Amino acid sequence: QVQLAESGGGVVQPGGSLRLSCIGSGRAYIRPAMAWFRQAPGKGRDFVAAIMWSGTRTLYADSVKGRFIVSRDDTKNTVYLQMNNLQPEDTAVYYCAGGQVVAPTSGMYNTWGQGTQVTVSS
Repeated sequence: QVQLAESGGGVVQPGGSLRLSCIGSGRAYIRPAMAWFRQAPGKGRDFVAAIMWSGTRTLYADSVKGRFIVSRDDTKNTVYLQMNNLQPEDTAVYYCAGGQVVAPTSGMYNTWGQGTQVTVSS
């Protein structure tokens, strides 16, 4: 059974930080590329960041460059998203996904977690 499970979401004030984690079980973690997407209420699922096997390549959406950092620990089957200087527009459900190549499009990923809510509000 392929599974990805996100954690670390919550409520934070503007300017605050959160670190999301995504742990893979079964055969999920053999995916070379892991990514984060997010979906705000009433909107589509948007690319946030992605990382290739062993961190050899990363890719970020322009909206999060300089604020978010994606990393992975292959020994722990875990991918992280460190989110700094969070703003209200970052409020969304955040999903991790696994695929074969780093790409900013959801269709390139065939394994998805259930999502974790991030709310940025004063």
